[in-house]
Amino acid sequence: MTYAAGRIHEEVAYVAYHFHWSLNDILDLEHPQRQRYVAEIAKINRHMSEGD
Repeated sequence: MTYAAGRIHEEVAYVAYHFHWSLNDILDLEHPQRQRYVAEIAKINRHMSEGD
């Protein structure tokens, strides 16, 4: 199964920006793992913006 290259770029940029991981480290993640990190980062950002 494949998904849009634009989506991969968004996920990679999001994780790289927040965790400062290298491109290769992020691309080495399986898709479900990368999505999990994206979700966890989003959760952290929501908590921070809500003042928790």
